[in-house]
Amino acid sequence: MEMSFMRTNTMHSALPAQTGFDSRYDKRLYNKRRWANKLGLGFAMSAMVFGLIWLFWILVTLFVEGFQGMVQMPIFTADTPPPMSEGGLRNAIVGSVMLAFSGLFIGAPIGLMTGIYLSEFAQGSLLGKVTRFLNDILLSAPSIVIGLFIYALMVKGQSFSGWAGALALALIVVPVVVRTTENMLNLVPNSIREAAYALGTPKWRMVTQVTIKAARAGLTTGVLLAFARITGETAPLLFTALNNQYFSTDMSQPIANLPNTIYQFAMSPYDNWHALAWAAALLITASVLVLNILARFIGGRSSSK
Repeated sequence: MEMSFMRTNTMHSALPAQTGFDSRYDKRLYNKRRWANKLGLGFAMSAMVFGLIWLFWILVTLFVEGFQGMVQMPIFTADTPPPMSEGGLRNAIVGSVMLAFSGLFIGAPIGLMTGIYLSEFAQGSLLGKVTRFLNDILLSAPSIVIGLFIYALMVKGQSFSGWAGALALALIVVPVVVRTTENMLNLVPNSIREAAYALGTPKWRMVTQVTIKAARAGLTTGVLLAFARITGETAPLLFTALNNQYFSTDMSQPIANLPNTIYQFAMSPYDNWHALAWAAALLITASVLVLNILARFIGGRSSSK
C-alpha cells in the first residue's frame, strides 16, 4: 500500500513539470507562427502598395494628360487631323463603337450557345471535352495571333476591312463568353432542374425557361466583361481593320478606331497627335472602367438575391 501510494504521488508530482514544458513549447511555437504570419502579411502589403503606387501614377498621368487633350481639341466634333493642325477623334470613336458592337453581336450568341451546350447537354461526352479544350486554347491565345489568322483568312490578297476587324474581335469574345456562361449555369442548383423535370417540362424548355433565367444576371455580366475586353484591343485591328484618317461607316473598307489611332499618334513626333493619343487613351480607360463597374454591379445584385 505504501509503495503504491508513493508511486501515485511521484506520478502526480511529475505532471506539473511536464505540463509546464508543454506550455512553454506551445508558446514558442505560437510566437514563431505569429512572426511568420506578420512577415507574410508584410510582404503581401508591400506588394499591394508597390502595385497601387504605379497604378495611381499611371491613372493620374492619364487623367491629367487626357483631360488637357480633351479640353484643347474638338474631340467629338472633328475627325483625326493631319500633322500640326487642329482636329478630333470623331471618326475613330464611331469606328471603334461599330467594330466593338459588331464583334460582340457576332461572338456573343456563339459563345452563349456553346456555353449552354457544354453545361446542359455535353456533360461527359467526347465532343464536350474537345470543345472545352479548344475553348481553353482560344482563351489563352494572344490577340495578335488571332489578328494574324484573320489577316491570312480575309485580308491577304484582298484588302483591310471593318468586317475583318469585327471577326477578329468576335474570336476574342467567344471563349470569354463560353467560359462565363458555362460557369454561371453550373452554379444553378440541380434541385431547380429536378423540379422542372418533375412537372413534366421538356429539357429544351427547362434550359430556356428555367436555368437561363436563373443565371441571367451572370450571363449578362460575362457578355459585358467580354465587351470590355475587346474595347481596347489593338493588335487584331492592326492586321485587319487598319485605320482611316477620314470619317467612314463602310465596314467593307479600312475604318478608323481608337486603339490604332493611339498607336499611330503616340509614335509620331507631333504634339497635337500626342494630345489626341492621350485623350483617346482616357476615353478607352473610362469606357472599360464603366463596363467593369456595371458588370460587378449586376453580378453583385444577382449574388445577393
